[in-house]
Amino acid sequence: MSVDQATVRRIAHLARIAVRDDEVPHLQDELNAILAFVEELSAVDVSGVEPMTSVIPMRLPLRPDVVTDHAGADVVTANAPSSEDHFYVVPKVVE
Repeated sequence: MSVDQATVRRIAHLARIAVRDDEVPHLQDELNAILAFVEELSAVDVSGVEPMTSVIPMRLPLRPDVVTDHAGADVVTANAPSSEDHFYVVPKVVE
């Protein structure tokens, strides 16, 4: 796949990047080089390679999903500018 100058301008427009006319050929070459590299990567055989979350084998730490700090509604809403019946009171924003 190769990128033409019209495509470079379109990408720049979508990315909201100002590109001068003299910069377009250079960007076209760079985008074509990136796409060529991606095509090289797609030629690599990765069958049998498991997805990984890290470059070193490790197990992610897990913790039990339990409530550990429940101070109560009075404590939680104590710093609120306005509260009523343990709820925050906020100004109406939708009519």
